[in-house]
Amino acid sequence: MTLHLKLDAVETYIDQFHILQGVSLEVKRGEVTVLLGRNGAGKTTTLRSIMGLNPPAKGTIEYSGENITGLATYQIAAKGIGYVPEDQGIFGELTVEENMKVAMKKDNEQTKERLDYILNLFPDLKKFWKRSGGNLSGGQKQMLSIARAYVNDNDLLLIDEPSKGLAPIVVEKVMESIQEMKSKTTIVLVEQNFIMASTIGDHFYIIDDGRTILHGEMKELKEDENIRRQYLGIA
Repeated sequence: MTLHLKLDAVETYIDQFHILQGVSLEVKRGEVTVLLGRNGAGKTTTLRSIMGLNPPAKGTIEYSGENITGLATYQIAAKGIGYVPEDQGIFGELTVEENMKVAMKKDNEQTKERLDYILNLFPDLKKFWKRSGGNLSGGQKQMLSIARAYVNDNDLLLIDEPSKGLAPIVVEKVMESIQEMKSKTTIVLVEQNFIMASTIGDHFYIIDDGRTILHGEMKELKEDENIRRQYLGIA
């Protein structure tokens, strides 16, 4: 399977803090790769480093065989990487419709088809098309954030903590939707909910103290209670 994204010994600072101290990972096209680890391990910073929001000080990031290390965020996004941040990143004062229009890079038939697809996946967005983003529920805001990233012809989606703060029934809906989307795009997922991560993920990387320390197929991690307890604090 084709290699889609590769990080090699990435180190990233935020102010004087050395957050990433050697993150290496490989993401295969058409799969969901899950980044796991305790709070503060460096998972979000890894996604932000890929997007150029926290540019790496050392190491390299390759996307579809091209070195994108050091590029500006808008240049990285233009290459086909969509980002769903932990705080959702929607415009609360704009309607759902306006949020989607602002996110669209192109107004063509392909984009319209993707919009129809995502609105069928998230019917609440169609229902509240004229409602402002700030007046949506937490789950609906998350759906809108994912929809904004998906509506463009992105080959790779980076999704950070999509289940955070959501009710279990909403988590299940988001999980089903990402499961459906994985047939159409490659996904790198940061997720603390292990049930969700292990259901969706094909491969995993565990990050600890800013370093990738373990990786493999998700089914292996599901069967290894000792590793889950040691690095994730779950049995």
